[in-house]
Amino acid sequence: MDWLNAVVQGTLLGGLYALFAAGLSLIFGVMRLVNIAHGDLIVLAAYLGLTVTTATGMHPLLALVVVVPVMATIGYALQRGLLNQTLGDDLLPPLLVTFGLSVIIQNALLEGYTADPQKLSAGALETASFDLGGLTLGVLPALTFAIAVVVIWGLQRVFYHTPLGRAFRAVSDNQDIAQLMGLNRRHIFGLAMALALAVTAVAGILLGIRTSFDPSIGGGRLIFGFEAVIIGGLGNLWGTLAGGVILGVAQTVGAKIDPGWQILSGHIAFLIILAVRPNGLFPRISA
Repeated sequence: MDWLNAVVQGTLLGGLYALFAAGLSLIFGVMRLVNIAHGDLIVLAAYLGLTVTTATGMHPLLALVVVVPVMATIGYALQRGLLNQTLGDDLLPPLLVTFGLSVIIQNALLEGYTADPQKLSAGALETASFDLGGLTLGVLPALTFAIAVVVIWGLQRVFYHTPLGRAFRAVSDNQDIAQLMGLNRRHIFGLAMALALAVTAVAGILLGIRTSFDPSIGGGRLIFGFEAVIIGGLGNLWGTLAGGVILGVAQTVGAKIDPGWQILSGHIAFLIILAVRPNGLFPRISA
């Protein structure tokens, strides 16, 4: 039962990693942009949640009604005002610009909130649990996994069953032809980034409830997100969920063997899968 519990807990942890990765997967799938600042944007969302809850006394989950649109607006403005100018055949400019953005966000958060660890208080939700077949599961991890499934299902529906999704796929397949057909690719890219950062807002709030955070942890969240995306397959949203689960299970099983192996075992699982399947376990679906 101990090993089964480790696998189940890792699966639930994978839901949080999938939320870290979903925005990365979406923007890579639409515009082939690798966003080095993604982890810091997750932390920014957590701090926005902290500001809202402190100022209004709202529950952190209710704060999503404020944080999600704010992050979506930041995403659209960031893409239209800065990142669109870096896109092209050369992958280096967006990497350099988003790296610089990462440094700016980290230092701005240090100035605004200091380096002291913070945490979002969710009351009884943080410690509530329930029994399932002899296993004791936390309500918060189970809720996080359920939210991850719903978010990825929603993104999948948007991507493949809406006019906006058709526009995303059109500019992803061929920007020039999409532009000739009347699509404003800069606007579409802005909407894609807005949607990605809306998901990032959800990830940031849930991260802030689950554990403490400070301005320096963005790099670690970025690595977990990248690993989940690459394990699952670049641009495949359901693959991203599977990648998050595999990463989470690898970490909890590694921690079961030796607590010091938790993070290392996740990286080892990532490297093994990358060596065997360089394109990920579930390469992007083109339908």
